[in-house]
Amino acid sequence: MFSFLIRVFLFFIGLLFAASLAVAALLLVAVWMARAGWARLTGRPLTPWTVMFGNRFDPRAGFERFRASAARHGSAPGAADVASARARGEAAGSVGSRLSGIGPAEDVTDVPSRRVGPSR
Repeated sequence: MFSFLIRVFLFFIGLLFAASLAVAALLLVAVWMARAGWARLTGRPLTPWTVMFGNRFDPRAGFERFRASAARHGSAPGAADVASARARGEAAGSVGSRLSGIGPAEDVTDVPSRRVGPSR
């Protein structure tokens, strides 16, 4: 009998937890709909909550940090970079020059040179 009562008690605790999650989700939807209605009423665009609360996320920041670190340490291109450059038909040295800036003109092999000036 005691085990049955424990099961009933845990069942009601689970129902209470599920109901509290449902109420929290409904409150979140109500707040979102109120914001959307206010934005439509005032004619302003609806901004995401991440912008509203100031949490700015820039996906380029991680790449820029690692690229700056590689340039600061003067690392040479890795074996994978050289292999992928050769697969594309590029010179292996051009991969490293892309990491540290623009290399010399002799590295360019796929573009014929021409005179720069007004066209005729």
